[in-house]
Amino acid sequence: MKSILCVFYSCTIALTSAAVKHSRTFPKDFIFGTSTAAYQIEGAWNADDKSENIWDYLTHTNPGAIDDRSTGDVACDSFNNYKRDVEMMRELGIDSYRFSVAWSRILPNGLADRVSEAGIAYYNNVIDEVLKYNIQPMITLYHWDLPQKLQDMGGFLNPLIVDWFADYARVVFDNFGDRVKTFITFNEAAQVCYEGYGSVTKAPLLNLTGIGEYICAKNLVLAHAKAYHIYNNEFRAKQGGQCGYTIAAGASLPLTDSDEDRHAVELFIQFQWALYTDPIFSKDGGFPKELTELAAKKSAAQGYPRSRLPDFTEEEKAYVRGTSDFFGVNHYSGALTSGSLYTNQYAVPSSMDDIEVGQVALDDWLQGASPWLKKMPNSLYHALRQINERYPDYPIIVTENGWSTREGIEDDERVDYYRDALEDVLDALDEGIDVRGYYAWSLMDNFEWLAGYTERFGLYEVDFEDPARTRTPRKSAFIYKQIMKTRMIDHDYEPESYVMTIDPGH
Repeated sequence: MKSILCVFYSCTIALTSAAVKHSRTFPKDFIFGTSTAAYQIEGAWNADDKSENIWDYLTHTNPGAIDDRSTGDVACDSFNNYKRDVEMMRELGIDSYRFSVAWSRILPNGLADRVSEAGIAYYNNVIDEVLKYNIQPMITLYHWDLPQKLQDMGGFLNPLIVDWFADYARVVFDNFGDRVKTFITFNEAAQVCYEGYGSVTKAPLLNLTGIGEYICAKNLVLAHAKAYHIYNNEFRAKQGGQCGYTIAAGASLPLTDSDEDRHAVELFIQFQWALYTDPIFSKDGGFPKELTELAAKKSAAQGYPRSRLPDFTEEEKAYVRGTSDFFGVNHYSGALTSGSLYTNQYAVPSSMDDIEVGQVALDDWLQGASPWLKKMPNSLYHALRQINERYPDYPIIVTENGWSTREGIEDDERVDYYRDALEDVLDALDEGIDVRGYYAWSLMDNFEWLAGYTERFGLYEVDFEDPARTRTPRKSAFIYKQIMKTRMIDHDYEPESYVMTIDPGH
């Protein structure tokens, strides 16, 4: 089996086997940045009038769910260390900083009846500190930290989430949009819905397989659309910004060069991300046609009176279609895909059972510290190409990309990963794919969800045993800084020392 895989794989993705093109440069207006998320870095989980979110609740009531039984109660303590965070951004020389706003820090009740003055003040401080040094802030409204009070009322299974999120979005636009010119509504819809409601890998761990992820998908997409329309109708003219949407897309390539495996790739894309993006970015709108038909057929065979995947009305399709100014993609790796790889390990019903497709990563791909992360060569290029082919009318921003290691400053695996990923971006640009920016995940080590602090994604290492949460630049920080400074990838560059300084102008 492996020999067949390797033969086909080498034919499929040997994209840049020639010597690295050192002369290639990123466009002058290409945006380089770093990304973080509120729960993963802020700490101060109950400071001022902030209320509990679903990750606070999970880590406090079910500590065994986290690999090292840790919490985000303190995390990187960015609530108190945000000025050091901005200093790190200046050391790197980034153009833009993507961070998320904690819903429960802004609206302690989850609903918009009361806005926290302290929460608004904190994010104003972060925004103003970033802008002081000509770094452009990008705000994500939702990065998986739903107020627990709303989860108690059904969370994303309750259709009222559309109005709850829209009210929250209006507060964020109103308070920060005079200075923040790029907003993202949701981060990684599939991870919210499939992992949180259809599995047990993200809070709230509901595991309502085959049902929960589909209901969540429709409600989340409608919530995004309503927030977008609020920005477009009430704020765009006076604020002059943009509002978009980010999903996670791995590269999915066929196991063999057969029509069956190519069709399996299409089905897997529909399951993994097109379920959450076709309603917004496709010309026809609505959920992917084949996935809709498969879910309906399976539902009927399983005795359900109607499909487990609730479709949009024609009015809803029109309301959602076109509600994004760009396509945000978080990307880490990919896999080979085939119907022949499907096994009956999945629950019935489930969205994976609906598509009957499986995936495999090759043994010789480099393994990251995260069990789910293996380095598929040229994966970012393939993901960008697949997105562009599906939605050619939208600019793309790589809003996350990164590699996990354990502790330590010498992170050559991450260095190689970033260089190779950015070569993929250059390959995409050479083909005319409209990629506007790249954000490294992450500025620093942080709370990595169910893995706690056992996996590290940071350009800066964080000492979580130190009350001061000391941040120290890794080798990758110096490499990324050099790429941004020269706008080129020099695979031979080595930092002269590990002393980080701020270049003039930053």
